[in-house]
Amino acid sequence: MIPASPSPRQCATIVSHRALFTAFFKIGVLGFGGVTGWVRQIVVEERGFLDDREFAELLGVAHVLPGANTVNLATMLGDRYNGASGAAAALLGLLIAPILILIAVVSLYDRFAALPDVQGALGGAAAATAGLMIGNAYKMVRAIRRDAAAILIAGAAFLAAGVLHLPLVATLATLIPASILAVAVVERRR
Repeated sequence: MIPASPSPRQCATIVSHRALFTAFFKIGVLGFGGVTGWVRQIVVEERGFLDDREFAELLGVAHVLPGANTVNLATMLGDRYNGASGAAAALLGLLIAPILILIAVVSLYDRFAALPDVQGALGGAAAATAGLMIGNAYKMVRAIRRDAAAILIAGAAFLAAGVLHLPLVATLATLIPASILAVAVVERRR
C-alpha cells in the first residue's frame, strides 16, 4: 500500500515543481506512443523521486484507478511532493509535448499511412515497445524478489489476466483483497 505520508527518505528530498515538470516532460517526449518503459527509468533511476519498492506500489495503485496509468502516477507523485499544484505540474509536463507531437504525427500519418516503409516502421515500433515492457517488468520483479507474497500475487495476476484471460474486474476484485490480506499477514509476523 502507498504510505499516507512520504517516507523518511522522501522527506529529506525536496522535489520542486520544476523538477516534477521536467521529469514528466522528458517522459512525455521520450515515451510518446507508450511511456511506461520510461517512467521507472526516469522517476527511480535518473531522478531518485522513489525507490523501486515505492515505484512498484505507486504503479500498482495507478493500474487499478480509472484512467491512464502514467497520468495517475504523475498525479499521485506530484501530489505527494507538492500537493495539487505539484500534481498539475507533473501532469502538464507529461501531457503537453505528446499532445503537440500527436497533432503533427496525425497530420503526417493521414498523408503517408499507405506507404510500405511506414507500415514497417510501425511494426518495428511495436516490437521495441514490447521489449521495453518486458525489461521494465523484469526490473520490477527484481525489486520484489524477496517478497514471497508480492511474487505470489504478481504470478496470480499474470496467470489470471495474461494466461487464462479472465475478466479484469473479476481478477482485480479477487487479487486486491488477497494482496491486502497477504501484506497484513506479513506485517503481523514482523
